[in-house]
Amino acid sequence: MSNRGITSGVVYVHSSPSAVCPHVEWAISGTLGVRADLKWTAQPAAPGQLRTECSWTGDAGTGGKLSSALRAWPMLRFEVTEEPSPGVDGERFCYAPGLGLWRARTSANGDIVVNEDQLRSLVGNRGVEAIAHRVSELVGSAWDDALEPFRRAGDGAPVTWLHRVG
Repeated sequence: MSNRGITSGVVYVHSSPSAVCPHVEWAISGTLGVRADLKWTAQPAAPGQLRTECSWTGDAGTGGKLSSALRAWPMLRFEVTEEPSPGVDGERFCYAPGLGLWRARTSANGDIVVNEDQLRSLVGNRGVEAIAHRVSELVGSAWDDALEPFRRAGDGAPVTWLHRVG
C-alpha cells in the first residue's frame, strides 16, 4: 500500500443472519487483505439477527470494494463510509433489502454532496413535487428511513479496527 491515497472508513453491518456472519468476515478480510475477527452482537431491531461494525484503513476506493463484496448477500443491511483523501471525495454506501444499493459523495464533515449536473437535471422542467422527490432520492432518504432503527439499536456496540497491510 502506498502513502498516496490512503483513507479510512467504517463498515456497519446493521443486520445479518448468524449463518451469513462468517461469509461477511471473509468478504471484508478478502477486500482488506487482513483477517477480520469481528465482534457480533444481537440486533434488537431485528430479533434473531446480529450486527457488527469495524473501522478500516486502506487505499482510496476501498469503500466501494467493501460495498460490492457485501452485496453478495441481499438479506444484509449495511453501510460503508469512506473518508475523503487527497484528490478523492469521500463516499457513503447504504444497502437495504428491497431498496438495493445507494451511493453518494460526501464532504469532509459527512454531508451528502450533490454535484452541478445533478442539480441541473433536477430543476429541468419539473414540478415542485417531482423536485422534492428527486432531492429525497439524491440524499438517500429512503435508505436513512430503512436503516435508522438499526443504527440506533447499535449504539454502544463494540467496534473492531482493521488496517490493510502490505
